[in-house]
Amino acid sequence: MTHAPDRDDRGSAPSSAGTGTLAGPHTSVRAERRQLPVWQEMLLLLAVALVLAIVIKAFFMQAFYIPSASMNDTLVENDRILVQKVSYWGGGSPQRGDVVVFADPGGWLDASESRAPGGAMARLLETFGLYPTGGHLVKRVIGVGGDEVKCCDAQGRITVNGVPLNEQSYLARGEQPSLIHFDVKVEPGYLWVQGDNRSNSADSRVHLGEPGGGQVPADDVVGKVFAVVWPFGHAKLLRTPATFDAVR
Repeated sequence: MTHAPDRDDRGSAPSSAGTGTLAGPHTSVRAERRQLPVWQEMLLLLAVALVLAIVIKAFFMQAFYIPSASMNDTLVENDRILVQKVSYWGGGSPQRGDVVVFADPGGWLDASESRAPGGAMARLLETFGLYPTGGHLVKRVIGVGGDEVKCCDAQGRITVNGVPLNEQSYLARGEQPSLIHFDVKVEPGYLWVQGDNRSNSADSRVHLGEPGGGQVPADDVVGKVFAVVWPFGHAKLLRTPATFDAVR
């Protein structure tokens, strides 16, 4: 006859003495050895966070601030913006209508606009992408390599490859498309950029007579502006307008 093992009042089979002696104390010792002191855990978490911040800044996203009124009313002075880099991965390049941040091609910024963060902590945070970066420009792409950009047609509109642009969706209130007349052919690998506040923007038009003819190397572009995050009252997402859909 087969007998069921004896059980205690709770219905569980008693464990052997040998098993209890070996498993319990050794498991506890191993657990104690794996546990790090709190300060070491904090340092480890901080190191991981900083590495992630560097990776995010290098490949995905970066914060900047707006140093001037040249992009009113789309972006206003001292706005904190986020720039994403994913759109230009794998051979992607800026498109007409994108609002982009780019490094100074040379002499476009004055000393106040190219200032670095003032304090040591701010500079450290900027290195890890945790503080808005200065020393760059933000403008809207009007023409890409191969385009002919011209101002203006009989109705005062800028044309790209002969197609007139209706820019009222993003131009600052009361602004004309341009008070500067020009007719340029954008070189391959370059961009023609303008601020949305056309009468107060030192953009490609203003630098026509300088080396490069006001054109910005596409390689100088850091990324595409997709959001304003501060101040909260001006927070929003940016989308590329349909203005350029008809341009070929």
